[in-house]
Amino acid sequence: MAALQLEKQRGRYAALAIAAVVTVVGIPLWWKTTQTYRAWLPFSEISELDSLQLQLSVDIEVVFSRGTLSPEQQKKLPLSHVNEKEHQIDAKTGLRYKYETRYRTATIMEEDALNQPTAAEADLSLHMLTESSCGSVVVYVIPESSTLLPEDMKVYVGQRRTALLRSAPFKPSWSLKEVLSNLDLQVEQVVSTMSFSHQDIVAALSDRVRMPKVTKESMADSMRAIKSSPGYEITFSLLNPDPKSHSLHWDIEGAVQSYIQPLLDKLAPIANFSVDSQILYYAVLGVNPRFDNSVSAYTLSADSLSHVINPVEARLGSNAASSNPVLNFLLYVPDAHHSPLFIRDHSKKEVPSNAFHSPRWGGIMVYNVNKMEHGAESESERPVDFTIDMAKVMGVFLAQLRLMLGLQHTRPPTGFVLQSPGSAGLADWELDRLLWSRSVENIATASTTITSLAQLLDQIGNIVINDNIAEQVSSAVTSLQSAVAELESGNLAFALQYSREAILASERAFFDPSLLHLLYFPDDQKFAIYIPLFLPMCVPIVLSLLKIVSEAKQRRADKQAKRD
Repeated sequence: MAALQLEKQRGRYAALAIAAVVTVVGIPLWWKTTQTYRAWLPFSEISELDSLQLQLSVDIEVVFSRGTLSPEQQKKLPLSHVNEKEHQIDAKTGLRYKYETRYRTATIMEEDALNQPTAAEADLSLHMLTESSCGSVVVYVIPESSTLLPEDMKVYVGQRRTALLRSAPFKPSWSLKEVLSNLDLQVEQVVSTMSFSHQDIVAALSDRVRMPKVTKESMADSMRAIKSSPGYEITFSLLNPDPKSHSLHWDIEGAVQSYIQPLLDKLAPIANFSVDSQILYYAVLGVNPRFDNSVSAYTLSADSLSHVINPVEARLGSNAASSNPVLNFLLYVPDAHHSPLFIRDHSKKEVPSNAFHSPRWGGIMVYNVNKMEHGAESESERPVDFTIDMAKVMGVFLAQLRLMLGLQHTRPPTGFVLQSPGSAGLADWELDRLLWSRSVENIATASTTITSLAQLLDQIGNIVINDNIAEQVSSAVTSLQSAVAELESGNLAFALQYSREAILASERAFFDPSLLHLLYFPDDQKFAIYIPLFLPMCVPIVLSLLKIVSEAKQRRADKQAKRD
């Protein structure tokens, strides 16, 4: 009897020991080794980015030349003036524009520069004296009687960051405050032309906020421009559908260096560009042009242009080694049986450039060779050699490239004259306008990406957050905060740099392969796997514990009965 009691006691101790080992060691070890690794993320800072309040600061310098202010007014001229405007786009996005205007009178050297015979020469001379910082605007106020500008011209905007403003007629009784108040309205128009407009900034926030009602032209401009990207691939293609009839020669390398590369050099702070070219033989359009007897030529209507791109695009190929957007520029030379070929717009008029563009894709130009030479040559003398006029072609492609990159033609107010950018293809103030919009667009896109990623990781607990993703997210948040701070300080170049770093880091984190949810088991699948493994082991342990508890209760009841 004693041996049986000892055996039962030993069984109870064994069951308790096994249960203790499973509870103290087994379950914590299993939980630790099977839990999903999730590195720390700055969720509090990310939540602050969900409510974005941007401040754009612009430095404006107004320089009064001789004859615009009286000596008494020059003495009372204030050093600076700050004007702020606020716009609440939606519940989580707000904009504040801060215009800090500094006033001064022109120096002797600036007066000499303003005495040049033409406004273009004066703009160049002023640029040689001082170079304005990126994002700033300098306005030179000249007398109403000045011959530097024609009578019908109020403002001349040069190639740099300077503008010449003809002063409005002031009454002699006006105080300095009234003069400056009247001048501020004109300066505001100059700044919105050379720096940014509210409509441009709202359009740059399209990834974050719903677009309000905008004009048809503004909607077309925003749809035409390609989205901001760290790099772009530009491809020039020559399409020769009939190489047996004509042999085409184009100096694409020299043309790119002369016409395209100066523009790309100025756009280097915005993105990296790579340029390549190719010649495609026997490449035809996807539509058959119609012959028009009235002009003795073949025509393509505006309605048929949408069917041209897809068949041609299949022949272009793609650069699989790069994920950057591709801008395609195609030069199509019609074959002898469909030449000459002209493009007509919706009003049935011939397009002067004989070209068209597709938003965010590229452009196509039809280049007609001399039709008389087609018919004059016999079969034995073919193919006929033709040299393409690259100046004519690149003029069209350069205009299309500007549209694709968001360099829309600025619509100045009445009385404004904008100087042509010249061989550079881009004026300094046009570059500033693009920098403002791209900085805001990058900030909006990166903040949306980071907040979306944080919400995804918070909702799905089975996704692994490794140290590399945490590092990219922290880098994106830090770069975003720096970009917002630089915009507030008016440092446009640094704001763009930080915004580019933010969008790169945020996209690397968001598209990391380790974030795929399908790589990890959800909770119901975990139970389906672990229950067959643990249930056979846990049932004897649980039954032994229940038996021990039952025996303990029985002994306690027996003792109580004996005591009674």
